[in-house]
Parts: sequence; C-alpha cells; structure tokens
Amino acid sequence: MQCFRLKHPTMGKTELKLEIDTDLLAQAELANIPLEAALEAGLRMALKERPRPLGFIESARRKAADPQGAEERAVVWRRDNASAIASYNRYIEENGAFGEDLSTW
Repeated sequence: MQCFRLKHPTMGKTELKLEIDTDLLAQAELANIPLEAALEAGLRMALKERPRPLGFIESARRKAADPQGAEERAVVWRRDNASAIASYNRYIEENGAFGEDLSTW
C-alpha cells in the first residue's frame, strides 16, 4: 500500500489522505487516469447503487399508509411530546392563541 495525498485548489474540494494499492496506482498513472476524477466517479457510482435511507417525509408517508400500529405510534408520540404539549397549552392559557385578538367571533 502506498500513501497518496489528493489535493485540489478548487473551492468545494477537500484534501484527502488515503492508502491505495501500489500496483493499482501505477496502472492508473500509466493509463493517464486522473485520480481525483476516478475517485469522485467511483463514489458517485457507489452512492447511486446503495439504497438511500428514507427521508423524514417518505418515512412518515409510509407509516401513514400502514395503519397497523398507528394507535401504538400515537401513544408513543403523545408520551414523547407530553412536556412540549403541556408547555404550549400553558402558553396559550396565559397569552392566548396567535391572532385571537383579531378574531370576530
């Protein structure tokens, strides 16, 4: 293994220190393969092939589409957020709801 340091002066690039197989590095140099471009292309390909974790909205959408366990999730959510809900309710009791002074009913 050979230690190789990639540097790139362009904004948005990071200096990287890595170890690479000496023979592989020699072959890449003989083939005039730019290592920075090869590394970026390889990382992009690896990320494309790897399943991405679900985002917050997609995760919520899947849970909403699956009613099994919905009541249990609701109980857990209420328990986890009980202090925030109580704090918000106290605030509303003391200060009123937003725009309440503008209401005509």
